[in-house]
Amino acid sequence: MICGPALRVAIVDDEAPARARLRDLLGDIAETQPTVVVGVAANGVEALRLLESEPADVVLADIRMPVMDGVELARHLGRLERPPAVIFTTAYDEYAVQAFELAAVDYLLKPVRAQRLADALAKARRHLPPSDAALAGLAPGARQHFSVSERGRVLLVPVAEVLFLRAESKYVTARSVAREYLLDESLVQLEQEFAGRFLRVHRNCLVARAAVVGVERAGEHEGETHWDVLLAGLAERLPISRRQWPTVKQMLGI
Repeated sequence: MICGPALRVAIVDDEAPARARLRDLLGDIAETQPTVVVGVAANGVEALRLLESEPADVVLADIRMPVMDGVELARHLGRLERPPAVIFTTAYDEYAVQAFELAAVDYLLKPVRAQRLADALAKARRHLPPSDAALAGLAPGARQHFSVSERGRVLLVPVAEVLFLRAESKYVTARSVAREYLLDESLVQLEQEFAGRFLRVHRNCLVARAAVVGVERAGEHEGETHWDVLLAGLAERLPISRRQWPTVKQMLGI
């Protein structure tokens, strides 16, 4: 019995045999779960580029992949205007994968079986995509990219290129040497996720520790002396609040 119209499916796995097996299994269950494979990708970055031109209803995503893993990919997918449902594939044992049930429509334990795939696709027709909060709890570490929605597409911004994050109104500005990006995220959450990379210098600003080249006294002529932090590759100086100065001073070994 056919369960509905054909689902547009993207397959994301860094191993070619695994991608081929999923494609074959989709063909095997086509009578009950019709699908159209819109494309395959070897990592999360390739998948995002694929989905810009070929939207999908469902993404079958391996968890452990180079460049960008399946968990980070799912977090970025959640920011699309019409995010696809995510089904994780994994080689983890059944105890380890229980946590993934909280963040994805379903998971498939490798080697994937046809009936499990059919069940997962049936579930995907009924469920919403995973929440970003749940995915953040599953991620083994901080993301490697920020995602920005611009002109109907998801733009990836490498975290390593961001010099500072500053809260402004309802958004957070991420500044690289080249330009600014608007992130629809909380500065507090970003501080928690990237505690090892960014340092708070003000209640509304985090700076990349690796980008700090020094500090300089400022405001003497205005009668309100304070310290500014200097960042590599950027002319703009960022004020350090009195409250954060002891922490910054300790970090810099001044």
